[in-house]
Amino acid sequence: MSLPVKVKLTRGMSLPAYATEGSAAVDLRAALQEDEVVTIAPGARALIPTGISISAGRPDVVAILAGRSGLGIKKGVSLANGIGVIDSDYRGEICVALINHGEEPFEVRRGDRIAQMMFLPVMAASFLEVDELDETERGAGGFGHTGVK
Repeated sequence: MSLPVKVKLTRGMSLPAYATEGSAAVDLRAALQEDEVVTIAPGARALIPTGISISAGRPDVVAILAGRSGLGIKKGVSLANGIGVIDSDYRGEICVALINHGEEPFEVRRGDRIAQMMFLPVMAASFLEVDELDETERGAGGFGHTGVK
């Protein structure tokens, strides 16, 4: 399935592209100045611009930002908010909030791949107040209720 997405480019950036035929997401790159370096100290956060704004033209589609697995496992760098949600009606520049969970400072330079973006369908809920919910085997069992093994 293909989704036409309009992209407004700023800061001299290029269109995002899928790395392989089977890629579920496109990489987002840092849109910093040529000589600019953003250093994220261990435990610190930084907001990095991407130089792109988007419109999928449909209210039933959301763009989701996710961390890059290589940055997470090799450097301890991930999205500060876990995931990013780009609502269908947002038209501003997409920026990526990064956090450094690693032990060393992490440097971001222009063109570095800092996150990935995928598009997913959205279902709007209609909330109905009830006195009781249907019964399930799990019931109200919370975190870790099934154990480790």
